[in-house]
Amino acid sequence: MAPSRRRLFGIDRSGPQPRETRAGAPLRPLTIPNLIGYARLAAIPVFLILAFDSGDGRAVAPALLYLAITLGDYVDGFLARATGQYSRMGALLDPVVDRLTVLSGAAVCWHFELLPRWALAVLAAREVVTLALARVALRRGIDLEINWIGRIGVFLVFGGIFWSMVFDWWIVRAAFVVGVAIAILATVVYVRVAFGARTAPAASSQGAVGDR
Repeated sequence: MAPSRRRLFGIDRSGPQPRETRAGAPLRPLTIPNLIGYARLAAIPVFLILAFDSGDGRAVAPALLYLAITLGDYVDGFLARATGQYSRMGALLDPVVDRLTVLSGAAVCWHFELLPRWALAVLAAREVVTLALARVALRRGIDLEINWIGRIGVFLVFGGIFWSMVFDWWIVRAAFVVGVAIAILATVVYVRVAFGARTAPAASSQGAVGDR
């Protein structure tokens, strides 16, 4: 059954994640969405080289490349939904590439002071914590679901980093700071969901014993 337009374009995120992306599913590394993920990953060091060689952090080539890397996250998700090529590799790869994209952009903005450094430091800490949380969840067989709070935060963070490499405007800095705050809130939600997923089986077991 073909997905609806709302689901195809990522507006409708209701329902469980595809079983192909769940823990224990085959990796299926060679899919069209995964190829885009590999291209995004390979483009990050190219972006860093171009950006650090730009002189002031504001140049067309690195800014456009960064935009392409960030938009690639939406494109591979769209193609996965359109073709049905879901995979465990994609579920594992996308968050890592997203975190590296954020950190690489933050590094450039820090070096050239394009955004408040305190906010960049908080963002970097959040990304490291998110990666660590994802690794712990993976070891325990827990799948962390991306929520709308996280998507809004990521949109503002990516937008703040990109636009800061285009021009200097206080609205860009303000939107970035708001994005960092929302991203932190999303991480708190992830922690609560992971904790709930971990304790739910134990609670169910205790209930079963009591019923006996």
